[in-house]
Amino acid sequence: MKNLFLTGLICSLFTVTAFSQTGSAFGIKGGLNYGGNGDYFDSISENSQEPDNNIGYHLGVFGKIGNRLYLRPELVYTKTKSDYDNGSFDMQKLDLPLLVGVKVLGPINVFAGPAFQYILDTEFDNLNVDDVENDFSVGLNFGIGLSFNKFGVDLRYERGFSDNEARFIDNNNLMSMDRLDTRPEQLILSLSLTL
Repeated sequence: MKNLFLTGLICSLFTVTAFSQTGSAFGIKGGLNYGGNGDYFDSISENSQEPDNNIGYHLGVFGKIGNRLYLRPELVYTKTKSDYDNGSFDMQKLDLPLLVGVKVLGPINVFAGPAFQYILDTEFDNLNVDDVENDFSVGLNFGIGLSFNKFGVDLRYERGFSDNEARFIDNNNLMSMDRLDTRPEQLILSLSLTL
């Protein structure tokens, strides 16, 4: 999985560089993530009283190759937070979505593609995260966007192709152990600026 992530990263950077002279674009992006614990829609209804419990953010860069039909590789730093009964789970990761999109009508576009994830750091309140199953995992992004000259906004949904669990142990040595998914479903809102 690590080789797949590195290969995707190298291909993305090469593609963005190689096509930068053909009128394609490069830019920066950032926004908010809302992550679900377990079933996404159940998580939203459980957190309806405190909607900020599972909000994170992301910052990154993207390339865009093509016009009506396009390839959009991205490299994004993401920080997520998920609240559980026992505390908050914080995660920092690098995401590498490789999206294929199409302009549908005017400024509206739709896109989808795989999203590779590499976990940089994890922390659970007062607990040690002992064993993340895989630092690398693969998911799927799909969504809709609006483009206005150099500015863009998109809303996407992300889910993992498989669960990526972590085990955590109480720091007070109380022998309490449990597992949680480090690849939660997410709703991602992004603003972008083409440079």
